[in-house]
Amino acid sequence: MIDLAGKTALVTGASRGIGRAIAVGYARAGADVAISARSAEGLAETKSDVEALGRKAFVIPADVTDVDAVRRMVDESIAALGHLDVVVNNAGGTSFMVPFTDLRFEGWTKVMRLNTESIVHVMQAVGPHLLERGSGSVINVASVAGLGGTPMVSPYGASKAAVVSLTRSVAVEWASRNVRVNALCPGWTATDLNRALWENEDTSKAMTATIPMGRWGKAEEMVGAAVFLGSDSASYVTGQALVVDGGILANGMG
Repeated sequence: MIDLAGKTALVTGASRGIGRAIAVGYARAGADVAISARSAEGLAETKSDVEALGRKAFVIPADVTDVDAVRRMVDESIAALGHLDVVVNNAGGTSFMVPFTDLRFEGWTKVMRLNTESIVHVMQAVGPHLLERGSGSVINVASVAGLGGTPMVSPYGASKAAVVSLTRSVAVEWASRNVRVNALCPGWTATDLNRALWENEDTSKAMTATIPMGRWGKAEEMVGAAVFLGSDSASYVTGQALVVDGGILANGMG
């Protein structure tokens, strides 16, 4: 029986999409959660859904690209929940597609700051707490894009590849202290962030043609893997990249 009964968790990027699904899924599995995004307004529905399941939800707005804001977020989460058992670094994304030769370096920097540096900020802020407790699970939401070539979104793929590498390195450093670090790698998942892609019939058809299961993933389909990685059932699992992609990677990324 995989559950999170009695555990506490911090989930970033919890206002929508995969982050919101994980926060609510964690509550359904028995955890109390601190939920974070850039604004409190966007977290209201997540908080309501968590509380409807009988669990506690603490709204802690923060910009994860701001190291001082991240430190406050972690401190407030620990104060609200008493301690942290699980940290889900989900905040991230990209807002553009462009050929590499047309890529402005400012765009590269923006994506790396959001997808990679933000996770560095959170892990450095929460690491001492978890190591002192001698337990914990950190789940970094990467992407199947970090495990293969991603033409037209090269900064996104590179940033997620960096997350996978960072995950493995820190997992080795923290393993002796019983703190696990793993990456969750979703495939093409239909969320508000990429609505323009999956609502465009031609684009969606081209992308799903590369997916053996023939469809986009759903945010809710990432929850089971996230619950597993955060639970005691994964007590001997660290430094791994758990792929949930409908078969894309097995198909050579299309």
